[in-house]
Amino acid sequence: MGGECLGVCEQLVGHDEIGVVVDDVEQVQQGSGLAFRFGREVAEQGEEVVSPPRPRADPNVVHDHSRTVPAHPTTCARETSPMRAAIAQTNTLRVADTVDPVAGAGDALVRVKACGICGSDLHALQHGQRMVEQAAEAGLPLTFDPNRDFIMGHEFSAEVRELGPDTAGAPVAVGDLVTSIPIALTASGIEPIGAYSNSYGGGYADLMRLSAALCLKVPNGLDARRAALTEPMAVGRHAVGRAHLQPADTAIVLGCGPVGLAVIADLRRRNVATIVATDFSRRRRETAVAMGASEVVDPREEPAIDAWRRVTGGLKAVVIFEAIGVPGLLDQAMKAAPPQSRIVVVGVCMEADRLHPFIGISKELNLQFVLGYDPLEFMSTLQSIAEGEIDVTPMVTGRCGIDGVPAAFDALADPDEHVKILVEPGGPALLEPLTLDAPGFAPI
Repeated sequence: MGGECLGVCEQLVGHDEIGVVVDDVEQVQQGSGLAFRFGREVAEQGEEVVSPPRPRADPNVVHDHSRTVPAHPTTCARETSPMRAAIAQTNTLRVADTVDPVAGAGDALVRVKACGICGSDLHALQHGQRMVEQAAEAGLPLTFDPNRDFIMGHEFSAEVRELGPDTAGAPVAVGDLVTSIPIALTASGIEPIGAYSNSYGGGYADLMRLSAALCLKVPNGLDARRAALTEPMAVGRHAVGRAHLQPADTAIVLGCGPVGLAVIADLRRRNVATIVATDFSRRRRETAVAMGASEVVDPREEPAIDAWRRVTGGLKAVVIFEAIGVPGLLDQAMKAAPPQSRIVVVGVCMEADRLHPFIGISKELNLQFVLGYDPLEFMSTLQSIAEGEIDVTPMVTGRCGIDGVPAAFDALADPDEHVKILVEPGGPALLEPLTLDAPGFAPI
Protein backbone atom coordinates (compact mmCIF):
# COMPACT_ATOMS: atom_id res chain seq x y z
CA MET A 1 0.00 0.00 0.00
CA GLY A 2 1.07 3.52 -0.14
CA GLY A 3 3.86 2.64 -1.98
CA GLU A 4 3.37 -0.75 -2.77
CA CYS A 5 1.86 -2.64 0.09
CA LEU A 6 0.02 -5.11 -2.08
CA GLY A 7 -2.94 -5.44 0.23
CA VAL A 8 -1.61 -8.66 1.71
CA CYS A 9 -2.79 -8.20 5.24
CA GLU A 10 -0.53 -10.62 7.09
CA GLN A 11 2.45 -8.99 5.45
CA LEU A 12 1.10 -5.54 6.23
CA VAL A 13 0.79 -6.05 9.95
CA GLY A 14 2.98 -9.05 10.69
CA HIS A 15 2.16 -12.35 12.29
CA ASP A 16 1.95 -11.64 16.01
CA GLU A 17 -1.26 -10.79 17.79
CA ILE A 18 -3.22 -7.60 18.31
CA GLY A 19 -5.47 -7.55 21.36
CA VAL A 20 -8.51 -5.30 21.01
CA VAL A 21 -10.50 -4.58 24.16
CA VAL A 22 -14.19 -3.90 23.50
CA ASP A 23 -16.48 -3.46 26.51
CA ASP A 24 -13.79 -5.01 28.73
CA VAL A 25 -13.57 -8.14 26.56
CA GLU A 26 -10.28 -8.68 24.76
CA GLN A 27 -10.64 -9.62 21.07
CA VAL A 28 -7.48 -11.10 19.54
CA GLN A 29 -6.59 -10.46 15.91
CA GLN A 30 -3.50 -11.11 13.85
CA GLY A 31 -1.21 -8.10 13.82
CA SER A 32 2.23 -6.71 14.44
CA GLY A 33 2.80 -7.28 18.10
CA LEU A 34 0.99 -4.14 19.27
CA ALA A 35 -1.73 -4.23 21.88
CA PHE A 36 -4.43 -1.85 20.68
CA ARG A 37 -6.53 -0.79 23.63
CA PHE A 38 -9.22 1.85 23.40
CA GLY A 39 -8.07 5.26 24.56
CA ARG A 40 -4.34 4.48 24.40
CA GLU A 41 -1.91 2.69 22.11
CA VAL A 42 0.92 0.91 23.90
CA ALA A 43 3.66 -1.28 22.50
CA GLU A 44 3.92 -4.64 24.22
CA GLN A 45 7.40 -3.66 25.38
CA GLY A 46 5.79 -0.90 27.41
CA GLU A 47 6.71 1.99 25.10
CA GLU A 48 3.95 4.54 24.67
CA VAL A 49 3.44 4.99 20.95
CA VAL A 50 1.30 8.09 20.65
CA SER A 51 2.26 10.76 23.16
CA PRO A 52 0.03 13.67 24.15
CA PRO A 53 0.00 16.43 21.52
CA ARG A 54 3.05 18.67 21.67
CA PRO A 55 3.76 21.95 19.88
CA ARG A 56 4.99 21.24 16.37
CA ALA A 57 8.48 22.27 15.34
CA ASP A 58 7.23 23.59 12.00
CA PRO A 59 5.34 26.87 12.44
CA ASN A 60 4.17 26.81 8.80
CA VAL A 61 1.74 23.96 9.48
CA VAL A 62 -1.44 25.73 10.52
CA HIS A 63 -3.04 24.85 13.85
CA ASP A 64 -6.75 24.26 13.52
CA HIS A 65 -8.61 22.91 16.52
CA SER A 66 -12.05 23.71 15.14
CA ARG A 67 -12.69 20.02 14.48
CA THR A 68 -12.76 19.21 18.19
CA VAL A 69 -16.29 18.50 19.41
CA PRO A 70 -17.22 18.94 23.09
CA ALA A 71 -19.76 16.15 23.21
CA HIS A 72 -19.45 12.54 22.11
CA PRO A 73 -22.53 11.54 20.14
CA THR A 74 -22.52 8.24 18.27
CA THR A 75 -23.89 9.60 15.02
CA CYS A 76 -24.18 12.74 12.89
CA ALA A 77 -27.11 13.62 10.69
CA ARG A 78 -27.06 11.36 7.65
CA GLU A 79 -26.62 12.79 4.17
CA THR A 80 -29.58 12.40 1.84
CA SER A 81 -27.73 12.29 -1.50
CA PRO A 82 -26.38 8.96 -2.81
CA MET A 83 -22.72 8.17 -2.26
CA ARG A 84 -20.37 9.03 -5.13
CA ALA A 85 -17.44 6.71 -5.78
CA ALA A 86 -14.76 5.85 -8.32
CA ILE A 87 -15.35 2.13 -8.87
CA ALA A 88 -12.78 -0.22 -10.37
CA GLN A 89 -13.52 -3.49 -12.13
CA THR A 90 -11.50 -5.58 -14.60
CA ASN A 91 -8.91 -2.93 -15.51
CA THR A 92 -11.48 -0.14 -15.87
CA LEU A 93 -12.44 2.78 -13.67
CA ARG A 94 -15.86 4.42 -13.67
CA VAL A 95 -17.51 7.06 -11.48
CA ALA A 96 -21.05 6.39 -10.29
CA ASP A 97 -23.50 6.73 -7.42
CA THR A 98 -23.57 3.70 -5.19
CA VAL A 99 -25.05 2.40 -1.94
CA ASP A 100 -23.86 4.03 1.29
CA PRO A 101 -21.82 1.76 3.56
CA VAL A 102 -23.42 0.93 6.91
CA ALA A 103 -21.51 0.89 10.19
CA GLY A 104 -21.52 -2.64 11.55
CA ALA A 105 -20.26 -3.97 14.86
CA GLY A 106 -16.94 -2.34 15.73
CA ASP A 107 -17.08 0.03 12.75
CA ALA A 108 -16.68 3.75 12.42
CA LEU A 109 -18.51 5.25 9.45
CA VAL A 110 -16.39 8.15 8.19
CA ARG A 111 -16.68 10.90 5.58
CA VAL A 112 -13.51 11.07 3.51
CA LYS A 113 -11.69 14.40 3.62
CA ALA A 114 -8.64 13.61 1.48
CA CYS A 115 -7.16 10.48 -0.09
CA GLY A 116 -3.89 10.16 -1.97
CA ILE A 117 -3.59 8.21 -5.21
CA CYS A 118 -0.93 5.54 -4.73
CA GLY A 119 1.21 3.66 -7.21
CA SER A 120 -0.20 0.40 -5.88
CA ASP A 121 -3.67 1.60 -6.92
CA LEU A 122 -2.35 2.00 -10.46
CA HIS A 123 -0.90 -1.50 -10.16
CA ALA A 124 -4.18 -2.91 -8.84
CA LEU A 125 -6.12 -1.46 -11.75
CA GLN A 126 -3.66 -2.70 -14.38
CA HIS A 127 -2.37 -5.92 -12.80
CA GLY A 128 -5.08 -6.99 -10.36
CA GLN A 129 -5.42 -10.54 -11.65
CA ARG A 130 -1.67 -11.02 -11.78
CA MET A 131 -1.39 -9.85 -8.17
CA VAL A 132 -3.97 -12.41 -7.10
CA GLU A 133 -2.10 -15.16 -8.94
CA GLN A 134 1.30 -14.19 -7.53
CA ALA A 135 -0.12 -13.92 -4.02
CA ALA A 136 -1.43 -17.47 -4.36
CA GLU A 137 2.00 -18.64 -5.53
CA ALA A 138 3.52 -16.99 -2.47
CA GLY A 139 0.99 -18.65 -0.17
CA LEU A 140 -0.55 -15.32 0.86
CA PRO A 141 -4.25 -14.95 1.76
CA LEU A 142 -5.42 -12.54 -0.95
CA THR A 143 -9.07 -13.37 -1.76
CA PHE A 144 -9.80 -10.18 -3.66
CA ASP A 145 -11.49 -10.55 -7.08
CA PRO A 146 -10.49 -7.76 -9.51
CA ASN A 147 -13.36 -8.73 -11.83
CA ARG A 148 -15.89 -7.58 -9.24
CA ASP A 149 -16.46 -3.97 -8.17
CA PHE A 150 -13.96 -2.52 -5.71
CA ILE A 151 -13.24 1.00 -4.50
CA MET A 152 -9.59 1.91 -4.08
CA GLY A 153 -7.92 4.51 -1.89
CA HIS A 154 -5.91 3.63 1.22
CA GLU A 155 -4.03 6.91 1.91
CA PHE A 156 -6.82 8.77 3.66
CA SER A 157 -7.98 11.13 6.35
CA ALA A 158 -11.64 11.29 7.28
CA GLU A 159 -14.17 12.70 9.73
CA VAL A 160 -16.02 10.26 11.98
CA ARG A 161 -19.75 10.45 11.21
CA GLU A 162 -21.09 7.47 13.14
CA LEU A 163 -19.89 4.79 15.53
CA GLY A 164 -21.53 1.41 15.09
CA PRO A 165 -22.51 -1.15 17.72
CA ASP A 166 -19.86 -2.55 20.08
CA THR A 167 -17.66 0.56 19.95
CA ALA A 168 -18.15 1.78 23.52
CA GLY A 169 -14.89 3.24 24.78
CA ALA A 170 -13.47 3.72 21.29
CA PRO A 171 -10.43 6.06 21.04
CA VAL A 172 -12.28 8.43 18.68
CA ALA A 173 -15.59 10.27 18.74
CA VAL A 174 -18.03 11.58 16.16
CA GLY A 175 -16.57 14.73 14.62
CA ASP A 176 -12.93 13.70 15.06
CA LEU A 177 -10.52 13.90 12.13
CA VAL A 178 -8.88 10.48 11.92
CA THR A 179 -6.68 8.29 9.86
CA SER A 180 -6.08 4.56 10.12
CA ILE A 181 -3.88 1.74 9.01
CA PRO A 182 -5.92 0.48 6.01
CA ILE A 183 -7.16 -2.79 7.42
CA ALA A 184 -10.40 -3.83 9.10
CA LEU A 185 -10.76 -6.22 12.01
CA THR A 186 -13.64 -8.56 11.21
CA ALA A 187 -15.18 -11.64 12.77
CA SER A 188 -13.37 -13.79 10.21
CA GLY A 189 -9.98 -12.07 10.48
CA ILE A 190 -8.24 -9.15 8.85
CA GLU A 191 -9.54 -7.53 5.66
CA PRO A 192 -7.76 -4.88 3.56
CA ILE A 193 -9.40 -1.50 3.08
CA GLY A 194 -9.31 0.04 -0.38
CA ALA A 195 -7.43 -1.85 -3.05
CA TYR A 196 -7.46 -5.63 -2.78
CA SER A 197 -10.88 -5.82 -1.13
CA ASN A 198 -14.38 -6.24 -2.52
CA SER A 199 -15.89 -5.74 0.93
CA TYR A 200 -14.25 -2.64 2.40
CA GLY A 201 -14.26 0.29 0.02
CA GLY A 202 -11.52 2.89 0.18
CA GLY A 203 -11.16 6.64 0.04
CA TYR A 204 -12.21 7.31 -3.57
CA ALA A 205 -15.75 7.69 -2.21
CA ASP A 206 -17.77 10.00 -0.02
CA LEU A 207 -18.01 7.49 2.83
CA MET A 208 -16.12 4.44 4.05
CA ARG A 209 -16.05 2.02 6.98
CA LEU A 210 -13.08 1.75 9.34
CA SER A 211 -12.47 -0.36 12.42
CA ALA A 212 -13.06 2.04 15.31
CA ALA A 213 -10.37 0.29 17.34
CA LEU A 214 -7.71 1.16 14.76
CA CYS A 215 -8.69 4.79 14.13
CA LEU A 216 -6.12 7.36 15.18
CA LYS A 217 -7.26 10.87 16.01
CA VAL A 218 -5.13 13.33 14.06
CA PRO A 219 -3.10 15.28 16.66
CA ASN A 220 -1.95 18.90 16.96
CA GLY A 221 -4.61 20.30 14.64
CA LEU A 222 -2.84 18.83 11.62
CA ASP A 223 -4.86 19.46 8.46
CA ALA A 224 -6.61 16.69 6.58
CA ARG A 225 -4.44 16.83 3.46
CA ARG A 226 -1.15 16.33 5.29
CA ALA A 227 -2.70 13.70 7.57
CA ALA A 228 -3.70 11.68 4.50
CA LEU A 229 -0.02 11.21 3.66
CA THR A 230 0.65 9.22 6.83
CA GLU A 231 0.28 5.94 4.95
CA PRO A 232 2.80 6.50 2.13
CA MET A 233 5.30 8.11 4.50
CA ALA A 234 5.06 5.05 6.77
CA VAL A 235 6.20 2.94 3.81
CA GLY A 236 9.41 4.97 3.67
CA ARG A 237 9.91 4.69 7.41
CA HIS A 238 9.57 0.92 7.26
CA ALA A 239 12.00 0.60 4.33
CA VAL A 240 14.65 2.70 6.06
CA GLY A 241 14.15 0.79 9.29
CA ARG A 242 14.77 -2.51 7.52
CA ALA A 243 18.06 -1.14 6.14
CA HIS A 244 19.62 -1.25 9.64
CA LEU A 245 21.57 1.95 9.07
CA GLN A 246 24.85 2.58 10.85
CA PRO A 247 25.92 6.11 11.93
CA ALA A 248 28.39 6.61 9.06
CA ASP A 249 26.18 5.14 6.31
CA THR A 250 25.33 7.03 3.14
CA ALA A 251 22.39 6.35 0.86
CA ILE A 252 21.41 6.19 -2.80
CA VAL A 253 17.72 6.37 -3.68
CA LEU A 254 16.81 5.15 -7.16
CA GLY A 255 13.53 6.82 -8.09
CA CYS A 256 11.91 9.98 -6.68
CA GLY A 257 8.26 9.00 -6.95
CA PRO A 258 6.21 9.06 -3.73
CA VAL A 259 7.90 5.92 -2.36
CA GLY A 260 11.40 7.20 -3.04
CA LEU A 261 10.47 10.58 -1.57
CA ALA A 262 9.15 8.89 1.58
CA VAL A 263 12.47 7.05 1.89
CA ILE A 264 14.38 10.31 1.44
CA ALA A 265 12.29 12.03 4.12
CA ASP A 266 12.96 9.30 6.65
CA LEU A 267 16.67 9.19 5.82
CA ARG A 268 16.78 12.91 6.51
CA ARG A 269 14.83 12.41 9.73
CA ARG A 270 17.51 9.95 10.82
CA ASN A 271 20.22 12.52 10.01
CA VAL A 272 21.83 10.62 7.16
CA ALA A 273 24.16 13.29 5.80
CA THR A 274 24.65 12.03 2.23
CA ILE A 275 21.50 11.11 0.30
CA VAL A 276 22.01 10.81 -3.46
CA ALA A 277 18.74 10.60 -5.37
CA THR A 278 18.18 9.95 -9.06
CA ASP A 279 15.19 10.32 -11.37
CA PHE A 280 14.54 11.21 -15.02
CA SER A 281 11.86 13.73 -14.00
CA ARG A 282 13.05 17.26 -13.30
CA ARG A 283 9.99 17.95 -11.13
CA ARG A 284 10.60 14.90 -9.00
CA ARG A 285 14.31 15.72 -8.62
CA GLU A 286 13.32 19.18 -7.37
CA THR A 287 10.87 17.59 -4.94
CA ALA A 288 13.59 15.23 -3.72
CA VAL A 289 15.76 18.23 -2.78
CA ALA A 290 12.83 19.76 -0.90
CA MET A 291 12.31 16.47 0.96
CA GLY A 292 15.94 16.23 2.07
CA ALA A 293 18.17 14.77 -0.66
CA SER A 294 21.69 16.21 -0.53
CA GLU A 295 22.48 15.47 -4.20
CA VAL A 296 20.13 14.76 -7.12
CA VAL A 297 21.08 13.64 -10.61
CA ASP A 298 19.48 12.82 -13.93
CA PRO A 299 20.66 9.25 -14.70
CA ARG A 300 20.92 10.18 -18.36
CA GLU A 301 23.68 12.60 -17.42
CA GLU A 302 25.37 10.89 -14.48
CA PRO A 303 24.77 7.42 -13.00
CA ALA A 304 23.80 7.47 -9.35
CA ILE A 305 26.83 5.45 -8.29
CA ASP A 306 29.15 7.93 -10.04
CA ALA A 307 27.46 10.83 -8.26
CA TRP A 308 27.85 8.99 -4.97
CA ARG A 309 31.57 8.45 -5.60
CA ARG A 310 31.97 12.11 -6.57
CA VAL A 311 30.33 13.26 -3.34
CA THR A 312 31.82 10.75 -0.90
CA GLY A 313 35.04 9.70 -2.57
CA GLY A 314 33.64 6.16 -2.58
CA LEU A 315 35.08 5.47 0.85
CA LYS A 316 31.90 5.22 2.92
CA ALA A 317 29.36 2.44 3.31
CA VAL A 318 26.26 2.89 1.16
CA VAL A 319 22.72 1.56 1.26
CA ILE A 320 20.92 1.55 -2.10
CA PHE A 321 17.12 1.87 -2.12
CA GLU A 322 15.49 0.64 -5.34
CA ALA A 323 12.20 2.55 -5.44
CA ILE A 324 11.21 2.21 -9.10
CA GLY A 325 10.08 -1.37 -9.73
CA VAL A 326 11.11 -1.70 -13.38
CA PRO A 327 12.64 -4.92 -14.77
CA GLY A 328 16.42 -4.72 -14.95
CA LEU A 329 16.85 -2.11 -12.20
CA LEU A 330 17.71 -4.63 -9.51
CA ASP A 331 20.35 -6.26 -11.69
CA GLN A 332 21.83 -2.84 -12.48
CA ALA A 333 21.91 -1.91 -8.80
CA MET A 334 23.72 -5.13 -7.92
CA LYS A 335 26.32 -4.54 -10.62
CA ALA A 336 26.90 -0.94 -9.51
CA ALA A 337 26.93 -1.58 -5.75
CA PRO A 338 30.27 -1.64 -3.92
CA PRO A 339 31.18 -4.92 -2.20
CA GLN A 340 29.26 -5.74 0.99
CA SER A 341 26.61 -3.12 0.27
CA ARG A 342 22.97 -3.39 1.26
CA ILE A 343 20.22 -3.06 -1.37
CA VAL A 344 16.69 -2.44 -0.14
CA VAL A 345 13.96 -3.21 -2.70
CA VAL A 346 10.87 -1.09 -2.02
CA GLY A 347 9.60 -0.54 -5.59
CA VAL A 348 7.15 -3.18 -6.80
CA CYS A 349 7.99 -4.81 -10.12
CA MET A 350 5.03 -6.71 -11.57
CA GLU A 351 6.99 -8.27 -14.42
CA ALA A 352 9.31 -11.24 -14.40
CA ASP A 353 12.88 -10.09 -13.85
CA ARG A 354 16.33 -11.59 -13.96
CA LEU A 355 19.57 -11.01 -12.11
CA HIS A 356 23.00 -12.59 -11.93
CA PRO A 357 23.45 -14.35 -8.58
CA PHE A 358 27.23 -14.53 -9.03
CA ILE A 359 27.36 -10.71 -8.90
CA GLY A 360 25.72 -10.73 -5.49
CA ILE A 361 27.77 -13.67 -4.27
CA SER A 362 31.11 -12.28 -5.40
CA LYS A 363 30.39 -8.93 -3.72
CA GLU A 364 28.61 -10.44 -0.69
CA LEU A 365 25.68 -8.13 -1.20
CA ASN A 366 22.78 -8.00 1.24
CA LEU A 367 19.44 -7.92 -0.62
CA GLN A 368 16.39 -6.91 1.43
CA PHE A 369 12.82 -6.86 0.08
CA VAL A 370 10.35 -4.75 2.08
CA LEU A 371 6.58 -4.36 2.14
CA GLY A 372 4.31 -1.85 3.85
CA TYR A 373 4.83 -1.05 7.53
CA ASP A 374 3.66 -2.13 10.95
CA PRO A 375 1.15 -0.28 13.17
CA LEU A 376 3.89 1.20 15.35
CA GLU A 377 5.57 2.70 12.29
CA PHE A 378 2.23 4.05 11.08
CA MET A 379 1.43 5.73 14.37
CA SER A 380 4.88 7.22 14.82
CA THR A 381 4.78 8.54 11.24
CA LEU A 382 1.54 10.39 11.96
CA GLN A 383 3.16 11.92 15.03
CA SER A 384 6.24 12.96 13.03
CA ILE A 385 4.10 14.74 10.42
CA ALA A 386 1.95 16.44 13.06
CA GLU A 387 5.02 17.73 14.90
CA GLY A 388 6.78 19.00 11.78
CA GLU A 389 9.54 16.40 12.01
CA ILE A 390 8.60 15.35 8.46
CA ASP A 391 7.23 17.95 6.05
CA VAL A 392 5.08 16.39 3.34
CA THR A 393 4.17 19.75 1.80
CA PRO A 394 6.44 19.48 -1.30
CA MET A 395 4.91 16.16 -2.40
CA VAL A 396 1.35 17.36 -3.03
CA THR A 397 0.90 18.73 -6.55
CA GLY A 398 -2.78 18.33 -7.46
CA ARG A 399 -6.30 17.61 -6.30
CA CYS A 400 -9.65 16.59 -7.72
CA GLY A 401 -13.09 15.49 -6.64
CA ILE A 402 -14.29 11.95 -7.17
CA ASP A 403 -15.40 12.68 -10.73
CA GLY A 404 -11.81 13.60 -11.57
CA VAL A 405 -10.25 10.32 -10.43
CA PRO A 406 -9.98 8.64 -13.87
CA ALA A 407 -8.26 11.72 -15.33
CA ALA A 408 -5.95 11.86 -12.30
CA PHE A 409 -4.90 8.25 -12.91
CA ASP A 410 -4.03 9.23 -16.49
CA ALA A 411 -2.13 12.34 -15.35
CA LEU A 412 0.11 10.31 -13.05
CA ALA A 413 1.52 8.56 -16.12
CA ASP A 414 3.54 11.75 -16.72
CA PRO A 415 6.07 12.09 -13.86
CA ASP A 416 6.84 15.69 -14.82
CA GLU A 417 3.19 16.67 -14.38
CA HIS A 418 2.41 15.42 -10.88
CA VAL A 419 3.98 13.80 -7.83
CA LYS A 420 1.04 13.18 -5.45
CA ILE A 421 -2.62 13.88 -6.27
CA LEU A 422 -5.23 14.07 -3.54
CA VAL A 423 -8.81 12.99 -4.09
CA GLU A 424 -11.16 15.28 -2.13
CA PRO A 425 -14.84 14.29 -2.21
CA GLY A 426 -16.82 17.41 -3.06
CA GLY A 427 -13.74 18.92 -4.69
CA PRO A 428 -13.31 20.04 -8.30
CA ALA A 429 -14.58 17.74 -11.02
CA LEU A 430 -11.44 18.44 -13.04
CA LEU A 431 -7.90 17.87 -11.83
CA GLU A 432 -6.29 21.12 -10.71
CA PRO A 433 -2.86 22.08 -9.32
CA LEU A 434 -2.46 22.20 -5.55
CA THR A 435 0.34 23.74 -3.52
CA LEU A 436 -0.11 23.33 0.23
CA ASP A 437 2.08 26.26 1.22
CA ALA A 438 0.76 28.73 -1.37
CA PRO A 439 -0.04 32.23 0.03
CA GLY A 440 -3.62 32.45 1.22
CA PHE A 441 -4.14 28.71 0.94
CA ALA A 442 -6.86 27.39 3.25
CA PRO A 443 -6.41 23.88 4.69
CA ILE A 444 -9.38 21.51 4.85
